[in-house]
Amino acid sequence: MQLNGSVTSALVDQLRADLGAAHYSVSALTGLWGIEADAALRRNQRVPALRALTALRAKLGRTEPSATLARLFVLGLPVTRADLAAALPSLGVSGAEALGLVAGTPDGAGTPDLAGTADRAGTPDGAGTPDADERLRPLLELRPYSFVDEHGAGSWWIASDLGELALGRPLGETHVLGVGGASLTLSGLLIPTQVRTALDLGTGCGIQALHAARHADRVVATDISVRALELAALNARLNGIRNIEFRLGSLFEPVAGERFDHIISNPPFVITPRTAGVPSYEYRDGGMVGDALVEAVVRGAAEHLTPGGVAQLLGNWEYRTDQDAFDRLGRWLDAPQPGGPPRPAPGLDAWIIEREVQSPALYAETWIRDGGTRPGTADFDRLYGAWLDDFEARGVSQVGFGYMLLRRPTATGAGLRRLERLPGALGHNPAGIGSHLAACLAAHDRQAATDAGLLSRMRLTVASDVTEERHYWPGQEDPTLMTLHQGGGFGRSVPLATALAALVGACDGDLDVGSIVSALAQLLEVDEAELAADLLPGVRGLIDDGFLLLPA
Repeated sequence: MQLNGSVTSALVDQLRADLGAAHYSVSALTGLWGIEADAALRRNQRVPALRALTALRAKLGRTEPSATLARLFVLGLPVTRADLAAALPSLGVSGAEALGLVAGTPDGAGTPDLAGTADRAGTPDGAGTPDADERLRPLLELRPYSFVDEHGAGSWWIASDLGELALGRPLGETHVLGVGGASLTLSGLLIPTQVRTALDLGTGCGIQALHAARHADRVVATDISVRALELAALNARLNGIRNIEFRLGSLFEPVAGERFDHIISNPPFVITPRTAGVPSYEYRDGGMVGDALVEAVVRGAAEHLTPGGVAQLLGNWEYRTDQDAFDRLGRWLDAPQPGGPPRPAPGLDAWIIEREVQSPALYAETWIRDGGTRPGTADFDRLYGAWLDDFEARGVSQVGFGYMLLRRPTATGAGLRRLERLPGALGHNPAGIGSHLAACLAAHDRQAATDAGLLSRMRLTVASDVTEERHYWPGQEDPTLMTLHQGGGFGRSVPLATALAALVGACDGDLDVGSIVSALAQLLEVDEAELAADLLPGVRGLIDDGFLLLPA
């Protein structure tokens, strides 16, 4: 497959037509093998799905096109040439071979009996078992993918390199990953505001670039891997997306001197020892020491954002014995790029949310297993030691993971510097966090430019996803604890004192904040000015977090 060859040919258009005609979708695959088999596949177990496909074929006396495609491109198992020809009538087997999707099985290899019943897949009308040389194996994964964002429901097909399930061995260092957990997390975080230009830094299979293309007029997608760019270009063409430009190079080198309204990156942030013999996977390892890769992306973003432009990325950061990780992050945000021009004071706006912290030992185990090396082997122990040596050399006590939202300040904009730890469960709609972030940013900017007098004249309302929980001592009329819970967004819970709880309860849009404070001061028999000074900071915090909504 060539980046400017077959990817731009009619073959991809024929493949798209065939996949659509076969109803090759997430819902169709779940219908083929059921929810439990779906869950098993997420655990990298394909036996339940294969058994379901085998039973379906026996029942129907034929193989459905969607079942052929699922067996080949999701389960990673060979299919007959006849079945593939029936599933891809426009593209044909020769077209699939030309696109690098399939190849003949080596040495007449058949299909393992994973279903508990011998696999006797034959021609479409069930006429016998073909010879081994009539079977084709996958060279790529090609999976349906569905999502919902601010623009509505959508579905694509995403090609990537074969995973461990199909390969039967650990991944190669140049592996191009498909849509994984980190990809889904970042796509759910993307602010959907319409922009002119967007940059997907380290695009991989191109999934973030495809999402960005829904809210950006023009997208530039970069990667250090030629193969990643080939697959990303294939995915864009396959899904009819034409506003993405693909460029080869490391970090910001391919976009030197350019600025973007939205920068998106799921960078290769995994902290990996630079020791000889430790695999370096392009999709997750940036080739730098410690968390320097994430630092480089943060520092570089400042020089490549338009005023008011936003960068969103995932990252790891190190806690070292002599400093908290958030102190280090703050310096990344303020310091200029080495050798570059000074940043506009006071540096980047930032909202950084730490979601998880791991010990060096747990972090090492996680990523060694991710690379396909199993515990209990000599290789696992060797790599484990290399990881712990690397962390010890820098005095690393913990590794944090989280979300980073960066913004280039405007001349008149309100500053934002918010670093927080939110390890709990997200709200009921994780896919809608991008819209929540956008609303919170807008509310912060608006109320930060509002003085106490103007805020007091505003009529606030409680967000529709907010509930209140009260706890009472037995027999008591007054609650001992009141907590606001957020159903969406980050699923925050905020304890409230009596006066602030009463103020929130009265925010139905009828009375302004000042009138509510005045009534509360009389009821509680306290000084109105002092009560306002006590309550307004809490009101601002609830506005920032989306509990209270400003008037339109």
